[in-house]
Amino acid sequence: MTEVRVTHIGGPTTLIEADGWRLLTDPTFDPPGDRYAFGWGTSSRKLAGPALAVADLPPIDAVLLTHDHHGDNLDTAGRALLPGVGTVLTTLSGAGRLGGNARGLAAWTSTRLEAPGRPTIDVTATPARHGPPLARPVTGDVIGFALRWEGQRHGVLWISGDTVLYEGVREVTRRLDVGTALLHLGSVRFPLTGPVRYTMNAAQAVSLCGELRPHTVLPVHYEGWGHFQEGRAAIEAELADAPADIHDRFRWLPTGKGADVTV
Repeated sequence: MTEVRVTHIGGPTTLIEADGWRLLTDPTFDPPGDRYAFGWGTSSRKLAGPALAVADLPPIDAVLLTHDHHGDNLDTAGRALLPGVGTVLTTLSGAGRLGGNARGLAAWTSTRLEAPGRPTIDVTATPARHGPPLARPVTGDVIGFALRWEGQRHGVLWISGDTVLYEGVREVTRRLDVGTALLHLGSVRFPLTGPVRYTMNAAQAVSLCGELRPHTVLPVHYEGWGHFQEGRAAIEAELADAPADIHDRFRWLPTGKGADVTV
């Protein structure tokens, strides 16, 4: 299986369809307008709604939830759909909070998605740090996901999760052969914490991809919220100065429309 269809629904939310599997990342389906608190005095307003409604989704086999405690990765409508999916893969602490069909993974531990007539997907959790050093007690646990199945041409499909560029993410470049990278960008910042970033900016993404060398890079998590400081225009400006062999790996997904990606 070398082709998957990826639909960018908005923010970090994507639908990944692969040989009968339907996987949803970080479900956010609330309408725009509300402000969400993220703890320690930080908050953000949702500026854009999802390109697809929950009612428009096909049956979901698994949700890949990088973290459950921030509304821009799991909002009210997204949380409501979780009991109706097959499995929710998330952090160990998140699985404890969610219960039910949630399965927790620590970084570099793996599980399998299996179903009759479909290829088995090996899912490995990858490290993520949602902010500066020592931020974890404040920002909470986050993971990424590496998806591997038989027949991939270029390497695993990797979802970075909300993370800055740090040694744990660089470990991915050493341990995994990544074919497609779904990168959470946006350079998240808050007025209360000044210049401190909580997700990668475009410059960090370029640096990471210079080490990672993926076949395809799919940016997500860069629009639709007030705390995203770098939108598509800012990312494209950074890419314009990047080496061509990095720039040409980036591909923009049309919001709400599925795009075929060779993995």
